[in-house]
Amino acid sequence: MKYGFVKVAAATPRIQVADVRYNCEQICRMISDAEKAGAELIVFPELSISGYTCRDLFGQEVLLRASMKALKEIAAVTKGKEILVFVGVPIEMHGVLYNCAAAVNAGKILALIPKRHLPNYAEFYEKRNFQPYTGENAMFCLDGETIPFGNKILFQSLTDSDFTVAAEICEDLWVPAPPSIGHAVAGANIIVNLSASDETAGKAEYRRLLIQAQSAKIVAGYVYADAGDGESTTDMAFSGHNIICEEGTILAESKPFQNGILYSEIDVNKLAFERRRINTFYDGADRTGYLTLSFIAGSKDIALSREIVSLPFVPQSDAALDERSEVILSIQAAGLKKRLEHTRAAKAVLGISGGLDSALALLVTVRAFGQLHKKSEDIVAVTMPCFGTTDRTLHNSMRLMQGLGVTFRRVDIADSVRQHFKDIGHNEKVRNAAYENAQARTRTLVLMDIANDENGLVVGTGDLSELALGWATYNGDHMSMYGVNASVPKTLVRHLIRHEAERLGGDVREVLLDILNTEISPELLPPEEGKIAQKTEELVGPYELHDFYLYNAIRWGFPPSKVYFLARHAFGKKYDDATLKKWLKNFYKRFFSQQFKRSCLPDGVKVGSVSLSPRGDWRMPSDASVALWMDEVDKL
Repeated sequence: MKYGFVKVAAATPRIQVADVRYNCEQICRMISDAEKAGAELIVFPELSISGYTCRDLFGQEVLLRASMKALKEIAAVTKGKEILVFVGVPIEMHGVLYNCAAAVNAGKILALIPKRHLPNYAEFYEKRNFQPYTGENAMFCLDGETIPFGNKILFQSLTDSDFTVAAEICEDLWVPAPPSIGHAVAGANIIVNLSASDETAGKAEYRRLLIQAQSAKIVAGYVYADAGDGESTTDMAFSGHNIICEEGTILAESKPFQNGILYSEIDVNKLAFERRRINTFYDGADRTGYLTLSFIAGSKDIALSREIVSLPFVPQSDAALDERSEVILSIQAAGLKKRLEHTRAAKAVLGISGGLDSALALLVTVRAFGQLHKKSEDIVAVTMPCFGTTDRTLHNSMRLMQGLGVTFRRVDIADSVRQHFKDIGHNEKVRNAAYENAQARTRTLVLMDIANDENGLVVGTGDLSELALGWATYNGDHMSMYGVNASVPKTLVRHLIRHEAERLGGDVREVLLDILNTEISPELLPPEEGKIAQKTEELVGPYELHDFYLYNAIRWGFPPSKVYFLARHAFGKKYDDATLKKWLKNFYKRFFSQQFKRSCLPDGVKVGSVSLSPRGDWRMPSDASVALWMDEVDKL
């Protein structure tokens, strides 16, 4: 197991009802196949050793005796293998028959987990043959050895304590309070479900929703193995609908009516982090009566088959992206609308550069004014050309303001900045931080004073990616009266603008598309042959990398080595290892050193799962040392 990824498998063998010997052979073959494929956990369907649809044959001693013999053979197959196996088997104890999940590992039967909730409605009548088990853990005697028996049992890897598993059986998931709730608060990061859920029209969609919701609610991985071809079709058909889920996200799903093995990897370290982050997760947790058993698995260096998304802030489908864009723009506009109402500001004042962030901020402001039934003319958009402004960005800023019908103002600041240089004794030919930042601070001064003059509110334009890297001038573009883009990452800014471009159409669409095709730049250095000389992504690195690093390092708390490991999977075909390491090192260096800018951010509404507001999601000392993180990056 590398970086917390556990390769899991949900297997549906083709069985023959009551042919235990045949079923045992199929199960053993699948265990060997899965182990060779690198799986460290495999789950089989409910009563898979005997078949779920044996009906009154469950009362036959010959079937029960054969099932127990098969279970021992399955246990023997796991000897010398690092794989935890869950298989369904009927078990008689103290004269009562139970529908059980047997946990098998390293040649031994570790435990038997009886089903707690037995359906006895519609096509199901399990209580005719089995009894539910709701008691405390007990012991089952087999060949002179005692095996734990009960439904309060956890299985924990000797290699990584986060690889902790618990089981429930079919109907257990469908009841109002599934056993998996107790398992999760007791420490299980993965829940397995051995199921025999027959197929009816619409049931697959409901089953999928149920598994997603439960795994999200209990912050767990969920491996669901369903009965399939081979079960009796006297009254029901079984499709082998297997699902592997991680905290509400489906990682893999089998096609219906196709038996086989479904694989994916569940990140148990990620799940453990999320539970620590949610400090209500273990509130009132009752771990009473739980038994934890050790198993041997989790040391394999597996290859990932699950997709690692390169743009984690951006939905992958066009439909989802359009829906998400509309929601985010609505959140941004709602935040600004409330602030304008509260401050009773007559106008909104923005600096428009012809770049991405100011374009988005202006689009959001127009939305907010529409919701307030205020005239667009009450939005004062100011372009402030100086030494680095190009004709293209200046022209685009004016076209955008005109197209949106806002009040346009042009304030040339070059003379003011030169006078400032004289006042402080700075040589204009020395193009250092003072040269650049004087322009940014002058622009902010202009905006603040216009706002005071117009009884207005300065709307900030800086985005989340810039805040993470500290790519803003302190008390310059870093400051505003409300920052509408404060939690919008740069990779998402582009899609929000494209969404608005298509919605608005016309000349606004054309200018927005040109802004999208313009190099990202603060334009603080003079152009070279009329073109942008200062390209942000050449200086601080590609924003797609930094947003990926931000999401994985901050949202999930992954160490640098894991962030790099994931980046290689996501960007391996686009960037070489040296480039990934270079910008990863730069990310951590800048993230730590620039916290002081984030510690005094203006208010700004949260729109996604990552926010760096010092009043909300991220509270970090401005003088925290980056040494540990840099040491790990250096060792990559």
